[in-house]
Amino acid sequence: MTRFGTWIALLGLLVACQNETHPVFTPVPSPSSHLSTTDAILQPAETPSDLSVCPGSGPIDVYISVLATRDMTVANRVSDQWAALVAGGATSGAMVVYTANTSACAAELGATSGVKAITSFVARFPDESQADRAWNAGVFGFAPPPPGQLTPGLTLGTSTGLGASSFTYDRPSVRLACWRHGFYVAMIVASNLDLNTFRSATAAVDARLN
Repeated sequence: MTRFGTWIALLGLLVACQNETHPVFTPVPSPSSHLSTTDAILQPAETPSDLSVCPGSGPIDVYISVLATRDMTVANRVSDQWAALVAGGATSGAMVVYTANTSACAAELGATSGVKAITSFVARFPDESQADRAWNAGVFGFAPPPPGQLTPGLTLGTSTGLGASSFTYDRPSVRLACWRHGFYVAMIVASNLDLNTFRSATAAVDARLN
């Protein structure tokens, strides 16, 4: 399997949280330069009006623990990927999933068909060097492609509009952006959403990172 094929297969790691008893996170925007990751991820007002947040979204540890109540195998894989980021210096992380149908909260994003959904992940590092090394090593299995190994729909670097340390993958059913900005590494995956919505979401998150 090619490295890019591995990225697409690993879309299954990005699953929505399903525990309906867990309270929905309600982050309060912070003006501090040390923005929390829960404040940095995509906010409800920045998503289409027909999407709702999946319960359990918020701090990554909560995300994983809620996921474990429904699918321990997937939760363990996500936990391992998060542990790799922590080993690379990540001090905090947050994940949020918005969807037009609650059934998608229990589905792997890469496997959903015809359901609108968008996931936002942000991790914070102590300094830019650690953040950049983590981004290059891969975020939840998604690593930047080597030069010369680009695939149709894949854009690397400043052409993405998200800085030199970034790449995007654009297909009508699945769109992905992964980038490093300042002390943060961010990722957004959109399913069955138009390009303008995807670009607006990445711009909204990127504007908060420094």
